[in-house]
Amino acid sequence: MEGGGGSGNKTTGGLAGFFGAGGAGYSHADLAGVPLTGMNPLSPYLNVDPRYLVQDTDEFILPTGANKTRGRFELAFFTIGGCCMTGAAFGAMNGLRLGLKETQNMAWSKPRNVQILNLVTRQGALWANTLGSLALLYSAFGVIIEKARGAEDDLNTVAAGTMTGMLYK
Repeated sequence: MEGGGGSGNKTTGGLAGFFGAGGAGYSHADLAGVPLTGMNPLSPYLNVDPRYLVQDTDEFILPTGANKTRGRFELAFFTIGGCCMTGAAFGAMNGLRLGLKETQNMAWSKPRNVQILNLVTRQGALWANTLGSLALLYSAFGVIIEKARGAEDDLNTVAAGTMTGMLYK
């Protein structure tokens, strides 16, 4: 392989040459027949222009006339679900706190574990229902106000929050 064919590759012995160690690279003569338009030669087998791989445009195809942002109705589902999950997590932690506090005089046994589990699930469901209901009211008022006014602005948010608070209390 010495000087034959103009390959210019360094030959190394053992596994180091197999795994690419030792600084072996391709010469320009090796890559002469490979069409690589506008890119640094990474490999003789890579036949893609990297400009096609850059995604600087939007990822989704939208119907004609559609907004690029989500409306209040689409965000309502995220709001309601997020509030239910947050309420369940907060309620479960509160139930665990209450369960440990109420059963602190009991020895660790099956009845104590059952009582703690009951408080965790009861409090989790209570808080999830409460926060989910509030989120449902807020989202419904927000969508109704937006449709009635025909505008998307902060006044809708303030009005929806005010109406939700008035109805809840």
